[in-house]
Amino acid sequence: MSSVLELRHLATLQAIDEAGSLVEAAERLHVTQSALSHQLKDLEHRLGVALIVRRTRPIRFTTAGDRVLALARQVLPQVRRTETELRRLAAGQSGRLHIAIECHSCFQWLMPALDRFREAWPEVELDLSAAFSFTPQAALVRGDLDMVITSDPVDNDAVRYLPLFRYELVLAVARQSPLAARRAVAPQALAEETLITYPVEHERLDVFTAFLDPAGVAPVALRTAELTPMMVQLVAAGRGVAALPNWALTEYLTLDLVRAVRLGEGEGVWRTLYAAVRDGDERVPFIQEFMDTARAQCFGNLSGIRRAGG
Repeated sequence: MSSVLELRHLATLQAIDEAGSLVEAAERLHVTQSALSHQLKDLEHRLGVALIVRRTRPIRFTTAGDRVLALARQVLPQVRRTETELRRLAAGQSGRLHIAIECHSCFQWLMPALDRFREAWPEVELDLSAAFSFTPQAALVRGDLDMVITSDPVDNDAVRYLPLFRYELVLAVARQSPLAARRAVAPQALAEETLITYPVEHERLDVFTAFLDPAGVAPVALRTAELTPMMVQLVAAGRGVAALPNWALTEYLTLDLVRAVRLGEGEGVWRTLYAAVRDGDERVPFIQEFMDTARAQCFGNLSGIRRAGG
């Protein structure tokens, strides 16, 4: 069943209230006084109740009219705000950017990037979560997330992977470790080592997928730590080794806490960090701006990274 009250009716009553007369209200609404009177009488007939007390100046509303006017004051501002938001969304000026990260070390550069982005795009709703205990790509496709920072692309036509930068995965070892004297290590060298990792599944760790698993090698033991500084302290104490991005180790190498050794001969193990978004969202202006801001933050502050194609 269709509703008797429409937005135009609410706008009419609000205009009458603000103008104080039908003549001035008609001017505000850009209609004739006759057309406005006809619309008002038609509404009263459909509602079965009078809305205004005629021949009073300023016009006085009946009890029923006051109820409808209260509704107009509540609804019309919300409608106007929503229309403005929709126009800004259509122009890419506002929206939502809920980000999940699969990279524990990424907080180092992501938080400053988000701060800079927030200053330039205050109307974009930002949220950040760690995607260490769930599969974020599925949440991205569902619309629960808007971006996932990851180094593990999943083949999905609904997702676009926008490269941020390339980084080298290196092995952090204690200064006193025999491995510290080597320029590079083969996968077999880790067969006798305790490998310290973040507490996530092996298939989501680059050291396994890109280095150990292809060689059929497993470390003698595993140990987990939540934070990069905890991992480095364990490595420095000789409790194991850890595979970490080269840029995440820069300050610890400067402090001479640990040594960094290349994984494999030649170029080593290089990975690409991506920002995954839904297909089509890569053209949204504020997402393009976030990518530019994030890349500028990374290349201005991280050591040893390279630009990625695509």
